[in-house]
Amino acid sequence: MTLTPTRIRLALLALALGGFGIGLTEFVAMGLLPNLAADLLPNVWSVSHERANAQAGWLVSAYAAGVVIGAPTIAAVAARFPRKQLLLACVALFTLGTLASALLPTFETVLAARFLAALPHGAYFGIAALVAASLMGPGKRGQGVALVLSGLTIANVIGVPTITWLGQATNWRIAYLAVAAVFAASFAAIALAVPFQPGDPAATIRRELTIFSRGQVWLALFIGAIGFGGFFAVYTYVAPVVTTVTGLDAGVVPWVLVVAGIGMTVGNFIGGRAADHSVIRTLFLCFGAFAVSLLGLALTAQWAVGLFVFVFLVAAAASALSPAIQTRLMDVAGDGQSLAAAINHASLNIGNSLGAFLGGVTIAAGLGYLSPTWVGLLLVIPGVLLAVVSVGLERRARARSERAGSLALDEDAVLDRPLA
Repeated sequence: MTLTPTRIRLALLALALGGFGIGLTEFVAMGLLPNLAADLLPNVWSVSHERANAQAGWLVSAYAAGVVIGAPTIAAVAARFPRKQLLLACVALFTLGTLASALLPTFETVLAARFLAALPHGAYFGIAALVAASLMGPGKRGQGVALVLSGLTIANVIGVPTITWLGQATNWRIAYLAVAAVFAASFAAIALAVPFQPGDPAATIRRELTIFSRGQVWLALFIGAIGFGGFFAVYTYVAPVVTTVTGLDAGVVPWVLVVAGIGMTVGNFIGGRAADHSVIRTLFLCFGAFAVSLLGLALTAQWAVGLFVFVFLVAAAASALSPAIQTRLMDVAGDGQSLAAAINHASLNIGNSLGAFLGGVTIAAGLGYLSPTWVGLLLVIPGVLLAVVSVGLERRARARSERAGSLALDEDAVLDRPLA
């Protein structure tokens, strides 16, 4: 059916609101990490704040692991079902998982709730990206992906800092209850504004999973996982960096998160527009900017100006990678578009889990709260190398195809030549 521009805008806003809720539930743990550590791990906290913060970082890793497992599983199984109904089911699961995170009593049970709450993450963004791309029209896939992701990045501008402040002023459990309320609102918005879209009736689990036989798909996944891990190595431990390295009051943490969120929002829209022009060029430019920003943060975080400037730049460069990687996956996935759109978030959350884990290891080893920044810088290197390999293989395949086409034309010319 034909949709009015107003209806399209409302549908995109509803999809972005779901992304806003996901941004809250995924990132609020970073700003409240010391609060979570002190409340859920009191014995460890009394012995060592660093060890407690490092262990509380497992909550971030557990969420990331849930995304990694849930994204391909849900997307492959559900590709043939109507997309709007799938989106509503995902948001309902988010609401229940976030409520459980707020109400369960122990570290172990909250850890399990964070894992379960993350299962629909990749499927939601993957399905929402396909819906947004169809609403935007041809030639605007990157911008459609960026619009869906804008909810997540804007969450880091106003949502995460506000929820962090709420959690600091009251209790981290109140913060998660507020996030659950956002998901309830997004459920209503999607139900009212997003038009019906059928799934792919020809989709089967086997067909969707065939994308994993494509080498370029694996390369794109590894580029996202390894390269993006550097951002989460830094972002997971930003609260103790603010208070311990820079020496600022805990009340400054929400403002640092605001700056990071603005950087993510700016980077997301720049990356989406750039990806519509050249995905490969966007990847290399973003990785270069990311490396420079991480180095700047490592060298200047002891000063407030350096902290704010380079947190913004690190977030912008990392966020600009996301639409480029998602578009790249959709380019190389063939018929498995639903799964390709979802596993991008699995890839990025492998990076989330990897970065949080490696950052926690270096902190627990006594290397300080800036050590995850150096971990992130090291992770950029294999990300760039994988991008180089991907481009090289693509050019080689294109050259083989062109040679084969040229030979076929020559053979046709010989066959068409009249006999003497």
